[in-house]
Amino acid sequence: MNTLIDKLIIFFFCSTLYIQSNSSIYIVVPIIVTIIFSSLSSIFEKDIIKIFTYITYIILCIFYKDFIYFLPLVCYDMFAVKFKYILLFAILPFVINFPNLSMNLQIFTIPFIGIVCLMKYNSMLTQKSKKEYIYLRDSSKEFFINLEQKNKELMEKQDYEINIATLNERNRIAREIHDNLGHALSSSMIQIGALMSVCKDEFILNNLKTLKSTLSQGMDDIRNSIHNMHDEYVDLNIEINIIIKDFSFCDISLNYDIKSNLDKKYKICFISIIKEAISNIIKHSNATEVTISVREHPALYQLIIKDNGSKIISSNNDGIGIKNMIYRINSLNGIININSENGYCIFISIPK
Repeated sequence: MNTLIDKLIIFFFCSTLYIQSNSSIYIVVPIIVTIIFSSLSSIFEKDIIKIFTYITYIILCIFYKDFIYFLPLVCYDMFAVKFKYILLFAILPFVINFPNLSMNLQIFTIPFIGIVCLMKYNSMLTQKSKKEYIYLRDSSKEFFINLEQKNKELMEKQDYEINIATLNERNRIAREIHDNLGHALSSSMIQIGALMSVCKDEFILNNLKTLKSTLSQGMDDIRNSIHNMHDEYVDLNIEINIIIKDFSFCDISLNYDIKSNLDKKYKICFISIIKEAISNIIKHSNATEVTISVREHPALYQLIIKDNGSKIISSNNDGIGIKNMIYRINSLNGIININSENGYCIFISIPK
């Protein structure tokens, strides 16, 4: 934009000087020719084209002195080329036609060419500064976006590690309760049984039966609590990653997009189906790529297992594994669709 304004100012000055000094009927010809040459220099960025137009215009100035009035405008475009010494050729028309030049040309044109070069230099500096500013702005924005992404990944990794540590600690506690307290209760029940076998007193025998029943109930409650704790804190994402980590039959990728904590019945269902599907792929498919997608929607959970194999695993859904999948999904009021076109695809949706 600065270049256009500069050229308009230069053209206005040159035109004013030219019109005041010329009354020919062909007065418009140098104006049109100069506009054409200046446009060519602006359109084509290559220096060789700019130099060619410049030399051609210098030749016109030598033979037709009216073109000298607009020489500053052509010099403005030439200042952008790499070989700036070529601007010295602008002196030739003045040297050759000096006796025939008007006073205005002799006094104003040569100094104005110097001013024009300074204007072009300032315009180039401004343009360079603007490009550097845009580059720094874009680089800073890109760096800020990358930094935000890194921070997000770091926080997710931190949450993941905290979650893993929490799950490991819960599992350790569950194992300790099962191994220590469970064994102690079992041993107590065995000892009570031994006492019952030798005891002859009916009153004491009834109390021992009651105590054994209480310990047995406590044992069952502890066992159920341990199993519920383990099922509740199973991380579906971790379990699926463990499954696919051991899968070496072909390339496999996971798209996991679930934010909420699923009920244990959904986790067990998804894990079992993924294990069965992967087992079927290994046994029956010739796939080279498998994709598992687990997504959460406002009203449902979605599981998609797709491979690019050309072999059909089970065309009539008669396999025990497929029947088990269908049974699990039906028990959760879900929908399962199996498609064998363009690979094998199991599409499952379960309402929340």
